[in-house]
Amino acid sequence: MLTLRRLDNDDVARMINGAKAKAEEIGVPMCIAVTDESSNLMGFLRMDGGKVPSSTIAIDKAYTAAGTRKRTHELAEATMPGNPIYGLTSTVGGRMVVIAGGVPVFTDGVVIGAIGVSSGTPTQDLAVAEAGVLALGTLE
Repeated sequence: MLTLRRLDNDDVARMINGAKAKAEEIGVPMCIAVTDESSNLMGFLRMDGGKVPSSTIAIDKAYTAAGTRKRTHELAEATMPGNPIYGLTSTVGGRMVVIAGGVPVFTDGVVIGAIGVSSGTPTQDLAVAEAGVLALGTLE
């Protein structure tokens, strides 16, 4: 029997609110998605002014981060032609994203969920995603 650890609704709300506060601080309306450890969507916010296509991208960044247990930008080099996971971005219906802004959430070395953010530059998306994880009180 397995015992799973995962985010609960209060965790999701804290993460979205923390990410939203950072997005407001930097003046970039974002799309923010949070998934559980199995990449299932638990919460989503499209801030007023968040880019419409960024809704799907944010969800897919969280999906990728939870599923691979890595920050999305850490996958970029390995997905280039000739590298070990070339073609990853065309798998799972094209849902795997290798642009910054997806961050897995760990507790005691175990992934319990992920956050994905989109609408800004990759650097802005990553900063907002990290703020969401920090609002939860963990960033491994």
